[in-house]
Amino acid sequence: MLTLSPPVVVHSTKSERNQRILRISKKALKRTVPLALALYFIPWVLAIYVVLGLIDVMRNSQRTLRTLDRYFAGNGVFTWMLSPFNLSMDLLCLPYWNRGIYRLQDLPTGYQAEIQSLIAAATERNLVGLLESKMNEKKRGMIFFKWYGKNLPASVDMPEYHQPFKYIRTIGVSIFNKKQSTGEHFGPLRVTLRILYNINDINNKNVFIHVGNQTHYWQENKLFIFDDTLQHQSCNESDAMRYCLFVDILRPSPWPWLMSGILTSIRLAMAPLKALFYKHWTFIK
Repeated sequence: MLTLSPPVVVHSTKSERNQRILRISKKALKRTVPLALALYFIPWVLAIYVVLGLIDVMRNSQRTLRTLDRYFAGNGVFTWMLSPFNLSMDLLCLPYWNRGIYRLQDLPTGYQAEIQSLIAAATERNLVGLLESKMNEKKRGMIFFKWYGKNLPASVDMPEYHQPFKYIRTIGVSIFNKKQSTGEHFGPLRVTLRILYNINDINNKNVFIHVGNQTHYWQENKLFIFDDTLQHQSCNESDAMRYCLFVDILRPSPWPWLMSGILTSIRLAMAPLKALFYKHWTFIK
């Protein structure tokens, strides 16, 4: 007679349960203690920040509890802290309204020309071929040719990317190895727009970027322009590498000289913190 064995039930040990409780408790303390201190010592400042933060986060098309939690208590906290500055940038750029997600033709012609010159140089110099041997087993790689207006030395020769630009401020390439994705996250600053151009040909819908309620598939359109302070996630769930131009361009504004000056000041202030913002990436020299 065939007898069935009872299902195996795996019980966590007391030590494992205690460790899990400890992790949850630490996470709760990290979130509640700073808030409680701010509420006690600077209630009016906290109230202003909460109001401005709500205005800022509601720009996201995904207005869920998960988005609010990530913005106010997760990896969006730095974006929240900068919300007064970012909202003032929105005002400074008027009448150029922040669209969130842009098409190339939404930008002034001078911007379009600079973007197209970067794309042309990547194709003409076979930028993907120059980078292929540099990734090896790295999960996610990043190489910069220009960062916030300052030229950076690179082992890949791209003189077109070291020339002075009027609007473009950062030029790099982000490389995702197969089956690599970022988590959902918010960019910190709204002085620039993020331009991504998938250099290599993609024939797979498992390679995409997700911004709010919109999913952009690289096989359908190689170019994507957006405000990266919106919550977003980049995914490569295919068995091939993904190479994207990673570009920051000044936001259209009646005061481009002022926007440029602000960004230069930010570069000088943020230079020591650069590694912090790209801590999950391997830098390719």
